[in-house]
Amino acid sequence: MSTEAQEWKRLGARLKGVREYLGLSQQHVAQVTGISRSAISEIEHGRRKVDSLELRKFSKLYKYPVSALLGEQPGGDEESLDAISALARAVGDLTDQDMTELLRYAQFLKFNGRPGVE
Repeated sequence: MSTEAQEWKRLGARLKGVREYLGLSQQHVAQVTGISRSAISEIEHGRRKVDSLELRKFSKLYKYPVSALLGEQPGGDEESLDAISALARAVGDLTDQDMTELLRYAQFLKFNGRPGVE
């Protein structure tokens, strides 16, 4: 497999990981972005290239920077993708109350920093 084909596969995997993390279906993404569901599937499997306008649509819907989708900044690398995928699977069975608590904790971490970080 060529380096370029590997890049398209990685981009597709990042897009799929973020979509699943957000709990969005391919059908919903298709309706909001105007990209067909079959095209989204092809993109996520790395079998179809993404043009810049489509990438912007994904970025806007997912509220995720294009550079992160491209793997060019923290949050877009393979380790982060694995973590996001694991989180998406873990929260699938949580109650609404648990989800609310988890979101509050994530916001706490985001806005209050980590221990030892000023």
